[in-house]
Amino acid sequence: MQCRPLALYITPGHRADIKGAVALTAALPPVKYLLADKAYDANHFRGTLMNRKIEPVIPSTASRKTSIPYDRIRYTHRNVVERMFGRIKDWRRIATRYDKLARNFFSATCLAAIICFWIKQ
Repeated sequence: MQCRPLALYITPGHRADIKGAVALTAALPPVKYLLADKAYDANHFRGTLMNRKIEPVIPSTASRKTSIPYDRIRYTHRNVVERMFGRIKDWRRIATRYDKLARNFFSATCLAAIICFWIKQ
């Protein structure tokens, strides 16, 4: 099994997820597609991905006047990520964010992800 680089970024709870996604774009390995939900449908994010030659597989929001086509079949694979977030949120400490410090929350999240990955193997 080949190890791939991993980049994580924690944002405050009141900050939009897309801001973290833009920050993490530079750390992406060479990929062809990026799957994301409607919250990531922004022209600036799509432009950032296109500049890196990454095809965005993001459905358009209802407020967009002309919807941008996307690969619906490829988009169905996004549920793998959603299931992983669901598994991690089974840990009450993470779901309710008991930790006040970001480093403690980050550590607990990493431990939960490792255990979820380990159990799945």
